[in-house]
Amino acid sequence: MTRAVEREGFGAVHGHLAGAATRELTRRVEQVDEALDVGGERLDPAVAARIAVSVAQVRERLELGVDHTIVALLGGTGSGKSSLFNAVCGLEFADVGVKRPTTSEVSACVWGEGGEALLDWLGVDVDRRIERESLLDGETEAPLRGLVLLDLPDHDSIAPAHRVVVDRLVPMADLLVWVVDPQKYADDALHSGYLRHLVGHEASMVVVLNQVDTLGPDVRNELVVDLARLLVEDGLEGVAIRTASARTGEGVPELRDQLAAVVARRSVAAERAGAELNDAATLLGSQVAGREPGSARLDVTHVVDVLTEAAGLRAIADAVGAVVRGGARAVPAFGLVQTDTVALARAGWLASVTRAVPVRWQEAVAARVASADQLRREVDDVLAHVTVATRRSRLATGLFASSLVVAGCALAAGSVALGLRLGRGSGTADDNPWAWLAAAALLGGAVLLAVGAHVARRAAARRRSERVLREGRAALEGVARRLLADPTVEVFAEHRRVRELADAVTAR
Repeated sequence: MTRAVEREGFGAVHGHLAGAATRELTRRVEQVDEALDVGGERLDPAVAARIAVSVAQVRERLELGVDHTIVALLGGTGSGKSSLFNAVCGLEFADVGVKRPTTSEVSACVWGEGGEALLDWLGVDVDRRIERESLLDGETEAPLRGLVLLDLPDHDSIAPAHRVVVDRLVPMADLLVWVVDPQKYADDALHSGYLRHLVGHEASMVVVLNQVDTLGPDVRNELVVDLARLLVEDGLEGVAIRTASARTGEGVPELRDQLAAVVARRSVAAERAGAELNDAATLLGSQVAGREPGSARLDVTHVVDVLTEAAGLRAIADAVGAVVRGGARAVPAFGLVQTDTVALARAGWLASVTRAVPVRWQEAVAARVASADQLRREVDDVLAHVTVATRRSRLATGLFASSLVVAGCALAAGSVALGLRLGRGSGTADDNPWAWLAAAALLGGAVLLAVGAHVARRAAARRRSERVLREGRAALEGVARRLLADPTVEVFAEHRRVRELADAVTAR
């Protein structure tokens, strides 16, 4: 099954039925899965495998939901733990007194709905479960909604199975409530067997001195002080100590308030799942750069410059200009671009563009863009379609022809003026200057037309030359963008998506 299919099924299971924490973590799992899919082979296989294992573990835990808060009541024989369980629940459910169970069974009271899968995972027998809220309760039990209260077997029981159950369930609880009685609160089985191994978890513990109704006020205070001393000796600083009486109900409301406060915060399962996902996101982040190269880095101008020179585009453009000016008769054909030249231009561009991203992403870009040989073939093809127009300027031709006509007219006018003067004799005064003026004017017009024809030819030659160069470079730029820049942009978009997903998973 692919990760995409897994995500679809996973999302369907954790839709509107899941709590807020489960939905949030589910979204983060889906984001990590998407990042793995998008990253693919661009991610180090060992790193991707570690991430996949972490995500699979989180997904398995989320199948149970992380919106319930697990509180475990623990205590030794005779501590009144089960009686306190019943008092907190407000029900006579857990076995107490002479009916104390001799098996390793766990009792559970759940506030709210949807805890069946979690209780199955915890190993609570169906007959040992009860759902606390009902219509008769109204909203009185709402502060505890989401609480799973466990009554664990006595940790000091002679039955080894009891200790096995306790040892298995203790790490799963969000809060450990150690119930002790005035006679055995200093029992070494409790302190050396459990409490001293929980240093660093003080915030997830509370110790309840039960059966205080059997003590006088002075004795009660002395026992609380002595219990605090023992906890400090165990290395536990700041553990909350409460006094209670399951028989009279003293201290039970305060304990329920504390449980409500625990329910209101994020569960241990959610914290652990979130930490796992943060670690996965950190690993993902190690596989990408902090950002992608900007658009300026993707500029292909240098590649176009190299290809322009390699194809002799400027020489062709100059030859077109020379033909249009009349200084040459033919334009040379485009030469075949050498593969080595194209390969060097390609390699230089890739090195410049991809140096900021990890090696696997560099290799992905190199594999996605066209090869040097493919690039060369495309260059030759597009240059073959560049318009090479060598037709001379019609304006220049017209102006030159006009200059010849006007020059002929000037010559004719001059001949007429000269004939008139000779007919009258060389010694007579010229009484017809208009003929000479007409000849001079026509000659000046012919010169101007000839100059205009020359200017028009040069302008046309420049335009045709520039057009060849412009169209050729545009064609080369199109090839470079299509075969180099565009595939690179696609890879960088995938790189960006992985980076953004990793950031989104972490930013919670």
